[in-house]
Amino acid sequence: MTDPTQVHAEQIAYWNSIAGQRWATRQTQIDAMLAPLTDAVLAAAAPAPGARVLDIGCGCGATTLALAKRLPRGHVTGLDVSAPMLEVAARLGAGAANVTWLEADAAAHRFAPGAFDLLFSRFGVMFFGDPTAAFANLRAGARRGARLFFACWQSLADNPWMQVPLAAALAHLPPPAPPAPEAPGPFAFADRARVARILTGAGWRAPRFTPFGFPVDLGGGRGLDAAVDQTTKIGAAARAMAEQPEAVRAAATASIRAALAPHAHDDGRVTLAGAVWLVESANP
Repeated sequence: MTDPTQVHAEQIAYWNSIAGQRWATRQTQIDAMLAPLTDAVLAAAAPAPGARVLDIGCGCGATTLALAKRLPRGHVTGLDVSAPMLEVAARLGAGAANVTWLEADAAAHRFAPGAFDLLFSRFGVMFFGDPTAAFANLRAGARRGARLFFACWQSLADNPWMQVPLAAALAHLPPPAPPAPEAPGPFAFADRARVARILTGAGWRAPRFTPFGFPVDLGGGRGLDAAVDQTTKIGAAARAMAEQPEAVRAAATASIRAALAPHAHDDGRVTLAGAVWLVESANP
């Protein structure tokens, strides 16, 4: 049986190594890629004026700073385990008086009781080794009646933006080992029943799920070359290709380019469908 503590430690190490560095380097392109979702999820979260917000897994800070702009009389704490990404966040947010950056593990950090009115996340909560324990720890920092609102991906099959390039790459690679059941990762919260069990097991109210679809622009508006580069450096196809010989990587990259080309637009976008759950709960 996989040790959740070890899995969690591996995730922290992963986001502080080359993965975090790559995300930090590509911050502008990733923010452009996720912009349609970011606008929608912030609007749906609808923080109250003056709210104290915790942005869980804030990465390079785009959502933290967007929340701060909406809350001139509130305060937003951007939390992440990744030092490389928080370094970018702090630089982008220099001068924001209502923002605090916190390099910490959301699953273990000792939050002040009742510190937050809203706990928010855009794709930052699917990587816990023991998610039930993590959400219980987060609830300790939520005031009574505080809201929890996060976005998580639906299944791989519902997300062609990742499935299409991955399938193209796998045509040149050995069959991958099946992922461990309920392993941390981008699609770990695709199953609504599992998410509901996790949240209620952690003491939160039964969650409400709202589906949301949007076009994922893989190149951030910079064209096919950028989309191919992004896909082969970050995401499922990149992980599958990581340890392969250069000739295999080159063949997989060529196939990814061919698979993405039909989805390129004259304005520089390369779009495939993305599907997420918007999940809302509350602290009883």
